[in-house]
Amino acid sequence: MNAQATNRPPPPRSRPRPTRSLTFAPLATLAALAALAAAPGCFSARSSSGGGETTPPAPTRLIRTSDIELPDGYVVEVVATGLNFPTGVTFDDAGQVYVTESGYSYGEVFTTPRLLRVEPGGRTTVVATGKNPPWTGVTWADGAFIVAEGGVTEGGRIIRIAPGGQTQTLVAGLPSFGDHHTNGPVVGPDGFIYFGQGTATNSGIVGEDNYKFGWLKRHPEFHDVPCKDVTLTGAALTTSNPLTPRDKDDKATTGAFVRFGTHTPKGQVIPGKVPCSGAVMRVPVRGGTLNLVAWGFRNPFGLAFSPDGKLFVTDNGYDDRGSRPVWGNADYLWAVTPGTWYGWPDFADGRPVAQDRYAPPGGPTPPALLETPPNRPPQPVALFAVHSSSNGIDISRDPSFGHVGDAFVAQFGDQAPDVGKVLHPVGFKVVRVDLKTGVIRDFAVNRGKDNGPASHLKAGGLERPISVRFDRAGRSLYVVDFGVMLMDERGARPKQGTGALFRITRAASAG
Repeated sequence: MNAQATNRPPPPRSRPRPTRSLTFAPLATLAALAALAAAPGCFSARSSSGGGETTPPAPTRLIRTSDIELPDGYVVEVVATGLNFPTGVTFDDAGQVYVTESGYSYGEVFTTPRLLRVEPGGRTTVVATGKNPPWTGVTWADGAFIVAEGGVTEGGRIIRIAPGGQTQTLVAGLPSFGDHHTNGPVVGPDGFIYFGQGTATNSGIVGEDNYKFGWLKRHPEFHDVPCKDVTLTGAALTTSNPLTPRDKDDKATTGAFVRFGTHTPKGQVIPGKVPCSGAVMRVPVRGGTLNLVAWGFRNPFGLAFSPDGKLFVTDNGYDDRGSRPVWGNADYLWAVTPGTWYGWPDFADGRPVAQDRYAPPGGPTPPALLETPPNRPPQPVALFAVHSSSNGIDISRDPSFGHVGDAFVAQFGDQAPDVGKVLHPVGFKVVRVDLKTGVIRDFAVNRGKDNGPASHLKAGGLERPISVRFDRAGRSLYVVDFGVMLMDERGARPKQGTGALFRITRAASAG
């Protein structure tokens, strides 16, 4: 295809003032949520105040790096602006920078998925385009780009794009029509491509929330698929039937791992198969047999290998929505052991969800769906803030950047009220995780006395960080910012052309 160049303004550069030293204590936060659950009237009386629940920003996004706070000695600069729902960044063998544009955003906004080369001065050149969005991530392997194609229209795929733009499908038929998509990818120490596949639903049962998201209209037959055989408790939930909008009295009863409106009796066995929902899988870099690595995740979005070869995965926790809402559940960081089941849809951070602590204020306790768990789920390495949408991850490996062995995680930020109520904005920053202790600290965060995206703060800093990636040398951390996405009772309201790419480096004189 012919390359297309787009002019971008020259990137500004700024050295921030010293950072606040903030530590997130997840257990204390969960305890506070439990206290609110014990007083549902108090929580219910307060309105939601998420980061996207704000007045529309100016038509043109203001980007001002001086509004981003970093630890002392680190510098942030803008690499590119005006991107359309960017999701990933990677580097070829020469260190050239490339980004993916999703081609889709929640809110049912469809554009064109694109792989862009980022030129000096912030210009971009189109390398390849697609027609099966979203493109959720990219990596470079064996002389080509490997892209996770979310596939809300045609199903998920892992595709290989040559430097000249020619595309080859490595994996097809991934169950990606639902709430969550095909994610990743990353190259493992064994040379395989590892990627995540999110679940169709929030917590195992197709419901009215999936109709609101749009996919139940397009694919009324779609549902979650277990990786191995599971036996059901027979729990099924009854809701209004959004597929018959003219009949307001029509109801539908739906069980787990089946299409909407299908009842499941106690003891029913749902056959497992691969590919499946809520899993990490792998495939040879040139294509071949698809292997299951681990399962029982909800939305395994970010994957990264540590210097010693251990796989770490970020996982978005349950939402307070749908037929089986689960309340007050954190996002997780997992250390992945092959062959292990990590708990979805019946466990959260290693604990059963069928207990009062996970019941929405004034609502029912989520019923167990599986008669027998495949195994006792492990504990996560770290718990992120509830509804922070902790997504892209990479691990520092070079002393010149610092914090070798620590993970850096992009927090997209809450999507309240769709995911449930929050009392203040959550996420919208980059955090650092000590993988030995699980302690989480802010790394790149917007300045000010309040947390939130730049549009909420009426400032020029970070909006919705979705991915982070160190360059090939490990000396610079690139941050992909999806752009402005407002939220209201109708759902997501994304703003095209507001995405950006940032680069964080450490001054030579620092530490």
